[in-house]
Amino acid sequence: MKTAKTLILVFALVAFVCSCKNDNKEASTNSTVTQADNEPKERTGQAFIEDDGSTTVLSIAIGSKDHSTLVAAVQAAQLENALVNAGPLMVFAPTNDAFAALPEGTVENLLKPENKDALANILKYHVTPGNYSKDFLKKFKKLGQANNQYVKVEVVDGEPRIGGAKILGSVKAGNGIVHVIDKVLLPPTEE
Repeated sequence: MKTAKTLILVFALVAFVCSCKNDNKEASTNSTVTQADNEPKERTGQAFIEDDGSTTVLSIAIGSKDHSTLVAAVQAAQLENALVNAGPLMVFAPTNDAFAALPEGTVENLLKPENKDALANILKYHVTPGNYSKDFLKKFKKLGQANNQYVKVEVVDGEPRIGGAKILGSVKAGNGIVHVIDKVLLPPTEE
């Protein structure tokens, strides 16, 4: 059951990020990706169906100029379909500035095809099953993320912090909620 919720969250996050980058409906239905052997493969799934007008967590990200790096990452990890599923999904969406604050070269390295799994793990760490408001998040000590790890929730000066990230704003979607955050959440490493 937990794995299913995780997969749904991951798909919703990916869909959210991909829909924000599409400028027209035709581009979203005819998108192609080059595989490692350089053979083009048509992208399929719910994220690539012509928009029916409902807002998803992915479409919110795609529509935000402040989340173009997140959208590019979701596309590179091919997680678009996860972010358009029914949900409910709670996506913690780092801004472009949050990605820029990472050590130099980190984003570029993660976007390489050979790092797709590591990138997907990081992105899944930004997705939680549920649809909780910023205030309701104060009731939690930790949240189970789509990558099967937990992120710590703290209350600092009356505001919830998710993995140390401050929530800058929240946008409701048809399949959940997007909480805009000021830093990239990095999953704990196993030692």
